[in-house]
Amino acid sequence: MSNAAPVKQKLTSQMDQSIEHLKRDLAGLRTGRASVALLDSVRVDYYGTMTPLKQISNISTPEARLITIQPWEPQLIKEIEKALANS
Repeated sequence: MSNAAPVKQKLTSQMDQSIEHLKRDLAGLRTGRASVALLDSVRVDYYGTMTPLKQISNISTPEARLITIQPWEPQLIKEIEKALANS
């Protein structure tokens, strides 16, 4: 019966990972309101390093159907546009 504990632990870990993945996917669903979670997976080439968009800019939703992105460095606008087009 001692073999059951490692199997249960492994399965619990896998189920927890699956639930977290589902939560991330559900957060990105398109509803009637804009959500900054839609951009969580967008990565931008920031001086040779793929960096999450939210780490190099301010992202907000001033209106229900509008998302604004304000990069901290204006020269990143082209890279952000490229990352959004690729996503």
